[in-house]
Amino acid sequence: MMPQVSFEDRLREYQDLINKSLPAAFTGSDRESDLTIEAALYSLTAGGKRIRPVLMLAAADMLTVPRETVMPYAMAIEMIHTYSLIHDDLPCMDNDDTRRGMPTCHVRYTEPIALLAGDALLNRAYEVVLEAASDGDRNRIEAASFLASMAGARGMIGGQTLDILSEGKIIPEELLKTLHRKKTGCLLTAPVMIPVILADDDADKDFLSKNMTDLSAHIGLAFQIKDDILDVTSTREMLGKSTGKDAAENKSTFVTLYGLAKAGELLEEESSLAFDALSRIRQKGYDTAFLEDMNRYLLKREK
Repeated sequence: MMPQVSFEDRLREYQDLINKSLPAAFTGSDRESDLTIEAALYSLTAGGKRIRPVLMLAAADMLTVPRETVMPYAMAIEMIHTYSLIHDDLPCMDNDDTRRGMPTCHVRYTEPIALLAGDALLNRAYEVVLEAASDGDRNRIEAASFLASMAGARGMIGGQTLDILSEGKIIPEELLKTLHRKKTGCLLTAPVMIPVILADDDADKDFLSKNMTDLSAHIGLAFQIKDDILDVTSTREMLGKSTGKDAAENKSTFVTLYGLAKAGELLEEESSLAFDALSRIRQKGYDTAFLEDMNRYLLKREK
Protein backbone atom coordinates (compact mmCIF):
# COMPACT_ATOMS: atom_id res chain seq x y z
CA MET A 1 0.00 0.00 0.00
CA MET A 2 1.31 3.45 -0.93
CA PRO A 3 1.94 5.72 2.07
CA GLN A 4 -0.69 8.41 2.50
CA VAL A 5 0.58 11.92 1.74
CA SER A 6 -0.12 14.42 4.51
CA PHE A 7 -1.99 17.65 3.88
CA GLU A 8 1.15 19.64 4.69
CA ASP A 9 3.26 17.70 2.18
CA ARG A 10 0.67 18.02 -0.57
CA LEU A 11 0.21 21.72 0.14
CA ARG A 12 3.97 22.19 -0.09
CA GLU A 13 4.03 20.20 -3.35
CA TYR A 14 1.45 22.51 -4.92
CA GLN A 15 3.20 25.63 -3.61
CA ASP A 16 6.55 24.42 -4.95
CA LEU A 17 5.03 23.77 -8.38
CA ILE A 18 3.73 27.33 -8.51
CA ASN A 19 6.84 28.95 -7.07
CA LYS A 20 9.07 27.18 -9.60
CA SER A 21 6.83 28.23 -12.50
CA LEU A 22 6.24 31.90 -11.69
CA PRO A 23 9.75 33.27 -12.40
CA ALA A 24 9.27 32.19 -16.03
CA ALA A 25 6.13 34.32 -16.39
CA PHE A 26 8.23 36.88 -18.25
CA THR A 27 10.90 35.70 -20.67
CA GLY A 28 13.29 37.20 -23.20
CA SER A 29 15.61 40.17 -23.12
CA ASP A 30 13.00 42.49 -21.58
CA ARG A 31 13.21 40.47 -18.39
CA GLU A 32 16.80 41.67 -17.91
CA SER A 33 16.41 45.29 -18.99
CA ASP A 34 12.86 46.44 -18.26
CA LEU A 35 12.39 47.99 -14.81
CA THR A 36 8.64 47.41 -14.94
CA ILE A 37 9.15 43.66 -15.44
CA GLU A 38 11.74 43.64 -12.65
CA ALA A 39 9.18 45.27 -10.36
CA ALA A 40 6.45 42.83 -11.44
CA LEU A 41 8.70 39.85 -10.70
CA TYR A 42 9.74 41.41 -7.37
CA SER A 43 6.14 41.25 -6.18
CA LEU A 44 5.23 38.01 -7.97
CA THR A 45 8.09 36.03 -6.43
CA ALA A 46 7.94 37.62 -2.96
CA GLY A 47 6.32 34.54 -1.44
CA GLY A 48 2.85 34.12 -0.04
CA LYS A 49 0.58 31.15 0.60
CA ARG A 50 -0.41 30.76 -3.10
CA ILE A 51 -3.93 29.84 -1.97
CA ARG A 52 -5.64 30.48 -5.30
CA PRO A 53 -3.36 28.36 -7.52
CA VAL A 54 -3.22 25.68 -4.82
CA LEU A 55 -7.01 25.47 -4.87
CA MET A 56 -6.93 25.23 -8.66
CA LEU A 57 -4.35 22.45 -8.72
CA ALA A 58 -6.21 20.54 -6.00
CA ALA A 59 -9.55 20.85 -7.82
CA ALA A 60 -7.85 19.75 -11.05
CA ASP A 61 -6.37 16.67 -9.37
CA MET A 62 -9.77 15.83 -7.88
CA LEU A 63 -11.33 16.00 -11.36
CA THR A 64 -8.34 14.29 -13.05
CA VAL A 65 -7.61 17.33 -15.21
CA PRO A 66 -3.91 17.06 -16.23
CA ARG A 67 -1.67 19.50 -14.39
CA GLU A 68 -0.07 20.68 -17.61
CA THR A 69 -3.55 21.70 -18.79
CA VAL A 70 -4.40 23.71 -15.70
CA MET A 71 -0.95 25.16 -14.91
CA PRO A 72 -1.20 28.21 -17.23
CA TYR A 73 -4.44 29.18 -15.49
CA ALA A 74 -2.89 28.59 -12.06
CA MET A 75 0.01 30.87 -12.97
CA ALA A 76 -2.35 33.47 -14.42
CA ILE A 77 -4.55 33.66 -11.33
CA GLU A 78 -1.53 34.26 -9.10
CA MET A 79 -0.35 36.98 -11.49
CA ILE A 80 -3.78 38.62 -11.36
CA HIS A 81 -3.86 38.34 -7.57
CA THR A 82 -0.39 39.91 -7.33
CA TYR A 83 -1.34 42.77 -9.65
CA SER A 84 -4.36 43.46 -7.42
CA LEU A 85 -2.11 43.58 -4.34
CA ILE A 86 0.32 45.99 -6.01
CA HIS A 87 -2.53 48.34 -6.92
CA ASP A 88 -4.23 47.86 -3.54
CA ASP A 89 -1.06 49.02 -1.75
CA LEU A 90 -0.69 52.23 -3.80
CA PRO A 91 -1.00 55.60 -2.04
CA CYS A 92 -4.26 56.32 -3.90
CA MET A 93 -5.77 53.09 -2.48
CA ASP A 94 -4.70 51.59 0.88
CA ASN A 95 -1.28 53.29 1.00
CA ASP A 96 0.57 50.35 2.56
CA ASP A 97 4.33 50.21 2.83
CA THR A 98 4.74 46.49 3.64
CA ARG A 99 3.49 43.37 1.88
CA ARG A 100 4.55 39.81 2.74
CA GLY A 101 7.10 41.27 5.12
CA MET A 102 8.84 43.27 2.36
CA PRO A 103 8.58 46.86 1.10
CA THR A 104 5.59 47.20 -1.19
CA CYS A 105 6.22 47.56 -4.91
CA HIS A 106 5.72 51.34 -5.00
CA VAL A 107 8.03 51.82 -2.01
CA ARG A 108 10.73 49.75 -3.70
CA TYR A 109 10.27 51.00 -7.29
CA THR A 110 8.23 54.26 -7.13
CA GLU A 111 4.51 54.66 -7.63
CA PRO A 112 4.49 55.01 -11.47
CA ILE A 113 6.59 51.86 -11.94
CA ALA A 114 4.41 49.93 -9.46
CA LEU A 115 1.29 50.98 -11.37
CA LEU A 116 2.84 49.73 -14.61
CA ALA A 117 4.08 46.53 -12.94
CA GLY A 118 0.50 45.69 -11.93
CA ASP A 119 -0.70 46.43 -15.46
CA ALA A 120 2.06 44.22 -16.89
CA LEU A 121 1.08 41.31 -14.65
CA LEU A 122 -2.59 41.57 -15.61
CA ASN A 123 -1.83 41.71 -19.33
CA ARG A 124 0.74 38.91 -19.15
CA ALA A 125 -1.78 36.74 -17.29
CA TYR A 126 -4.18 37.07 -20.21
CA GLU A 127 -1.39 36.34 -22.69
CA VAL A 128 -0.60 33.12 -20.79
CA VAL A 129 -4.17 31.77 -20.84
CA LEU A 130 -4.76 32.85 -24.43
CA GLU A 131 -1.58 31.06 -25.48
CA ALA A 132 -2.91 27.97 -23.68
CA ALA A 133 -6.15 28.28 -25.68
CA SER A 134 -4.46 28.98 -29.03
CA ASP A 135 -5.31 25.48 -30.29
CA GLY A 136 -8.96 26.53 -30.34
CA ASP A 137 -10.05 24.10 -27.63
CA ARG A 138 -13.53 25.22 -26.54
CA ASN A 139 -13.01 24.44 -22.84
CA ARG A 140 -9.71 26.33 -22.67
CA ILE A 141 -11.24 29.37 -24.35
CA GLU A 142 -14.20 29.27 -21.94
CA ALA A 143 -11.81 28.96 -18.98
CA ALA A 144 -9.84 32.02 -20.16
CA SER A 145 -13.06 34.01 -20.57
CA PHE A 146 -14.29 32.95 -17.13
CA LEU A 147 -11.03 34.01 -15.50
CA ALA A 148 -11.27 37.44 -17.16
CA SER A 149 -14.86 37.88 -15.96
CA MET A 150 -13.92 37.00 -12.38
CA ALA A 151 -11.12 39.59 -12.41
CA GLY A 152 -13.07 42.37 -14.12
CA ALA A 153 -15.86 44.83 -13.38
CA ARG A 154 -18.36 42.04 -12.75
CA GLY A 155 -15.95 40.45 -10.30
CA MET A 156 -12.92 41.61 -8.32
CA ILE A 157 -12.77 45.15 -9.71
CA GLY A 158 -16.49 45.58 -9.13
CA GLY A 159 -15.98 44.59 -5.52
CA GLN A 160 -13.09 47.00 -5.16
CA THR A 161 -15.31 49.79 -6.51
CA LEU A 162 -17.97 48.99 -3.89
CA ASP A 163 -15.24 49.00 -1.24
CA ILE A 164 -14.08 52.49 -2.24
CA LEU A 165 -17.63 53.84 -2.35
CA SER A 166 -18.33 52.37 1.10
CA GLU A 167 -15.38 54.01 2.87
CA GLY A 168 -16.39 55.97 5.94
CA LYS A 169 -19.91 54.51 5.89
CA ILE A 170 -21.75 51.89 7.88
CA ILE A 171 -23.16 49.57 5.23
CA PRO A 172 -25.71 46.77 5.65
CA GLU A 173 -24.61 43.14 5.91
CA GLU A 174 -25.92 42.15 2.47
CA LEU A 175 -23.96 44.92 0.74
CA LEU A 176 -20.85 43.94 2.70
CA LYS A 177 -21.30 40.32 1.59
CA THR A 178 -21.85 41.39 -2.02
CA LEU A 179 -18.73 43.55 -1.87
CA HIS A 180 -16.57 40.67 -0.64
CA ARG A 181 -18.16 38.01 -2.84
CA LYS A 182 -16.82 40.12 -5.69
CA LYS A 183 -13.62 41.62 -4.29
CA THR A 184 -12.31 38.47 -2.55
CA GLY A 185 -14.69 35.72 -3.57
CA CYS A 186 -14.41 35.92 -7.35
CA LEU A 187 -10.68 35.11 -7.32
CA LEU A 188 -11.53 32.14 -5.10
CA THR A 189 -14.37 31.05 -7.39
CA ALA A 190 -12.14 31.02 -10.47
CA PRO A 191 -9.66 28.44 -9.15
CA VAL A 192 -12.29 25.83 -8.29
CA MET A 193 -14.47 26.45 -11.36
CA ILE A 194 -11.78 26.53 -14.04
CA PRO A 195 -10.93 22.82 -13.56
CA VAL A 196 -14.66 22.06 -13.91
CA ILE A 197 -14.67 23.97 -17.20
CA LEU A 198 -11.49 22.21 -18.38
CA ALA A 199 -12.69 18.70 -17.48
CA ASP A 200 -13.42 16.45 -20.46
CA ASP A 201 -16.29 14.57 -18.80
CA ASP A 202 -19.57 16.49 -19.16
CA ALA A 203 -21.65 14.04 -17.10
CA ASP A 204 -21.31 15.82 -13.75
CA LYS A 205 -20.67 19.36 -14.98
CA ASP A 206 -24.00 20.83 -13.88
CA PHE A 207 -23.72 19.20 -10.46
CA LEU A 208 -20.09 20.25 -10.06
CA SER A 209 -20.73 23.80 -11.28
CA LYS A 210 -23.44 24.31 -8.66
CA ASN A 211 -21.59 22.75 -5.76
CA MET A 212 -18.13 24.10 -6.56
CA THR A 213 -19.70 27.56 -6.87
CA ASP A 214 -21.32 27.07 -3.45
CA LEU A 215 -17.99 25.89 -2.05
CA SER A 216 -16.09 28.90 -3.37
CA ALA A 217 -18.76 31.37 -2.19
CA HIS A 218 -18.50 30.14 1.39
CA ILE A 219 -14.71 29.78 1.33
CA GLY A 220 -14.48 33.32 -0.06
CA LEU A 221 -16.61 34.87 2.68
CA ALA A 222 -14.87 32.82 5.36
CA PHE A 223 -11.51 33.96 4.02
CA GLN A 224 -12.56 37.62 4.20
CA ILE A 225 -14.08 37.33 7.67
CA LYS A 226 -10.83 35.74 8.86
CA ASP A 227 -8.88 38.61 7.29
CA ASP A 228 -11.08 41.11 9.13
CA ILE A 229 -10.47 39.27 12.41
CA LEU A 230 -6.71 39.09 11.86
CA ASP A 231 -6.60 42.83 11.15
CA VAL A 232 -7.65 43.27 14.79
CA THR A 233 -6.02 40.32 16.54
CA SER A 234 -2.71 39.82 14.72
CA THR A 235 0.48 41.85 14.39
CA ARG A 236 2.37 43.45 11.53
CA GLU A 237 5.20 40.98 12.09
CA MET A 238 2.89 37.98 11.86
CA LEU A 239 0.87 39.14 8.84
CA GLY A 240 3.71 40.80 6.96
CA LYS A 241 1.51 43.86 6.37
CA SER A 242 -0.14 46.66 8.32
CA THR A 243 -2.80 45.83 10.89
CA GLY A 244 -5.52 47.92 12.53
CA LYS A 245 -6.16 49.94 9.38
CA ASP A 246 -9.82 48.99 9.01
CA ALA A 247 -10.84 50.64 12.27
CA ALA A 248 -8.46 53.58 11.76
CA GLU A 249 -9.98 54.30 8.34
CA ASN A 250 -13.57 53.72 9.51
CA LYS A 251 -14.10 50.83 7.10
CA SER A 252 -17.11 48.56 7.34
CA THR A 253 -15.90 45.03 8.03
CA PHE A 254 -17.45 41.99 9.66
CA VAL A 255 -15.65 42.96 12.88
CA THR A 256 -16.63 46.64 12.85
CA LEU A 257 -20.26 45.69 12.11
CA TYR A 258 -20.62 42.82 14.58
CA GLY A 259 -17.62 42.70 16.91
CA LEU A 260 -15.06 39.93 17.21
CA ALA A 261 -17.31 37.33 18.85
CA LYS A 262 -20.10 37.55 16.26
CA ALA A 263 -17.58 37.71 13.40
CA GLY A 264 -16.08 34.48 14.76
CA GLU A 265 -19.52 32.86 14.69
CA LEU A 266 -20.07 33.98 11.09
CA LEU A 267 -16.66 32.56 10.19
CA GLU A 268 -17.58 29.17 11.63
CA GLU A 269 -20.94 29.28 9.82
CA GLU A 270 -19.40 29.98 6.41
CA SER A 271 -16.75 27.32 6.93
CA SER A 272 -19.46 24.82 7.88
CA LEU A 273 -21.42 25.63 4.71
CA ALA A 274 -18.24 25.03 2.69
CA PHE A 275 -17.96 21.60 4.31
CA ASP A 276 -21.58 20.91 3.35
CA ALA A 277 -20.77 21.59 -0.31
CA LEU A 278 -17.73 19.32 -0.09
CA SER A 279 -19.85 16.60 1.49
CA ARG A 280 -22.23 16.66 -1.47
CA ILE A 281 -19.27 16.43 -3.87
CA ARG A 282 -17.74 13.57 -1.86
CA GLN A 283 -21.03 11.65 -2.00
CA LYS A 284 -20.73 11.72 -5.79
CA GLY A 285 -17.51 9.74 -5.48
CA TYR A 286 -14.90 12.51 -5.68
CA ASP A 287 -11.90 12.60 -3.33
CA THR A 288 -12.42 15.85 -1.40
CA ALA A 289 -9.97 15.11 1.43
CA PHE A 290 -7.42 17.77 0.50
CA LEU A 291 -10.07 20.45 -0.07
CA GLU A 292 -11.62 19.61 3.30
CA ASP A 293 -8.20 20.00 4.95
CA MET A 294 -7.69 23.22 3.01
CA ASN A 295 -10.95 24.58 4.40
CA ARG A 296 -9.73 23.80 7.92
CA TYR A 297 -6.36 25.39 7.15
CA LEU A 298 -8.00 28.62 5.98
CA LEU A 299 -10.27 28.65 9.04
CA LYS A 300 -7.38 28.29 11.49
CA ARG A 301 -4.71 30.36 9.70
CA GLU A 302 -2.87 33.01 11.68
CA LYS A 303 -1.63 35.07 8.73
